[in-house]
Amino acid sequence: MDDTSNQDQAIELLQELGLKEYEAKSFVALARRQSGTAKDISETSEVPRTRVYDAIRVLESKGLVETQHSSPQVFRAVSIDEAVNTLQTEYVERAESLRDALSGLEPTDDETVTEATHEVWAISGDQGITSRTQQLIEGATDEAILVIGHESIFTDQLAEQLRAAKGRGVNVVVGTVDEELRIAIQDALPDVEVFVSELDWVSRSPLPGDDTEISRLLLTDREAILVSSFTEGRYDGREHEQGVFGRGFDNGLVAIVRRLMATGLLVENDPREGEA
Repeated sequence: MDDTSNQDQAIELLQELGLKEYEAKSFVALARRQSGTAKDISETSEVPRTRVYDAIRVLESKGLVETQHSSPQVFRAVSIDEAVNTLQTEYVERAESLRDALSGLEPTDDETVTEATHEVWAISGDQGITSRTQQLIEGATDEAILVIGHESIFTDQLAEQLRAAKGRGVNVVVGTVDEELRIAIQDALPDVEVFVSELDWVSRSPLPGDDTEISRLLLTDREAILVSSFTEGRYDGREHEQGVFGRGFDNGLVAIVRRLMATGLLVENDPREGEA
């Protein structure tokens, strides 16, 4: 990645973390030098000089910039580590405030909330599916069976979640589509059972013209299922993850996947199957 790409990405990420465009550009301009005046920042960032001062005041209030009250004033960015920690703390605090605000909302109807066990919900986007994966693994009490269809799914974060589940007594089983991926995951999770899955349809469809790539298949406590696949975006041509989620032992989707996994030697027969 060249310098221009790094600069553009840094500005974009800073905006996603809550800074406005001129604030992000001014901070990146300062991060590239030891210190600078408003004129220096404007020339480096292409932010109008009259707007630099406004941006600097905001950055200073956030603890991202320090000011030397000379003539002219000189500014400098805090260290990269300090800036990242400051923004991370603010992001977490905002997320917690959002949680409190949403939790305090009054329901718009008087119906009693009951947990649906026969519904199937669609989930779109890598972040949403990754978040639901984490939620299911962290909520598992007895068993978590995960089939990984693509190496990009197995991240350090996912490894830590599986490791934590194993540590609290959950039976964790991981299936992979090939031996190379199995070895990599086994090295990362030496205490977890990892093997090449016999579910051939995960990596390749038996149907002609079907090139859908299953990315992950997760079954927790035999009562909740998440299945996702990669699909090419209609407008940007990039691969996006799409998934479906269902909960409930007698949910049709959960029952089908549970039995398919059983045929792939991933799970033993469950006595409750006779009751489904």
